[in-house]
Amino acid sequence: MKILVINGPNINMLGVREPELYGSRTYEDLKSMLCGEADKLGVSVEFFQSNHEGALVDAIQGAYGTFEGIIINPAAYTHTSIALLDAVKAVGIPAVEVHISDPDKRENFRKVSYIRSACIATIKGRGLEGYLDALGILCADKQGIAP
Repeated sequence: MKILVINGPNINMLGVREPELYGSRTYEDLKSMLCGEADKLGVSVEFFQSNHEGALVDAIQGAYGTFEGIIINPAAYTHTSIALLDAVKAVGIPAVEVHISDPDKRENFRKVSYIRSACIATIKGRGLEGYLDALGILCADKQGIAP
């Protein structure tokens, strides 16, 4: 099974950006952690991060026919991007929405997620470990096991 991990704006700044919200671990730490777990599960992961909405849409579209699952943290585009929603719906690949912090416990505008309706699950407020949860959900979904 191949899984694409897509991260939106400012995720490349983990470890620097608001450590009180996002912790002190870096984007490289996240990638290393996910690669280790993917190896244990016998799946492969590839990573894509961009601060540009169109590049994220292109990555989702490029996953079609190549990947069997998507883990996506749209970051700020969660609350603004119908284009990401439409891209995930168009490719029909099972996707899990991940948020390091819990947007529901932050500013009101962060409580809206456009992409959520196209995802099979949402993980929020679990730090980087939420990505591990998402990986497990996609593996269980592929095997037809309820998470």
